Amino acid sequence: MTESEPENDFVEIGRKLFAQNCEFIWAADKIGGLPPMGPVEVAFAGRSNVGKSSLLNALTGRKTLARTSHTPGRTQQLNFFALGPDPQAPLLRLVDMPGYGYAAVSKEKISNWTRLMQDFLRGRASLARVFVLIDGRHGLKEVDREMLKRLDQAALSYQIVLTKRDEVKQAQVDKTIEDAKAVLRTHPAAHPDVIFLSSHKGEGLAELRASVARLLFERDRTIFQPAQIG
Repeated sequence: MTESEPENDFVEIGRKLFAQNCEFIWAADKIGGLPPMGPVEVAFAGRSNVGKSSLLNALTGRKTLARTSHTPGRTQQLNFFALGPDPQAPLLRLVDMPGYGYAAVSKEKISNWTRLMQDFLRGRASLARVFVLIDGRHGLKEVDREMLKRLDQAALSYQIVLTKRDEVKQAQVDKTIEDAKAVLRTHPAAHPDVIFLSSHKGEGLAELRASVARLLFERDRTIFQPAQIG
């Protein structure tokens, strides 16, 4: 692949990438318990119950890779998943982060999660991007804006992913995307593109997979050799 090749190449590479074996490998509830750095990592952040676990399941084509729940605060640690033929040397790690904002747990627990996330974002050289999930029905809330500021302070690349597209009227889709882009223009670390998807119906998943594939290609152009990704 060369830089001049069209974007649909990344769509196909992304499809093949996320068709690889994917399995849970590690959980950490404190910064000292993180797995050793190695493969490129992408993390998924968002308000409690925004649909991070559902998205991970949909991206990888698995129903139970990540546990889903209607109870906010179910994900209570950093969960790492290895994507690739060999879990010991994966092509990519996916990281499911604890939800921020409201959760049905103690203030002390929320404080611990917040500290864990801050330490993870600031000190993880292998972390290439954070995909920040925003409920597309409601747009960015103040707690989301606080998260974006935290990512700016960490000088970490991040991209907005709007969720629940299937619950938003088609006439409102473009406005919802433009509203999110307008917010991002004031955030220096933000990727300018916004993805609007539905984990339930599969809309937008190919675009997100392609975004991850392009990111990996930019980090390591040898990663997509035929022998590795098929």
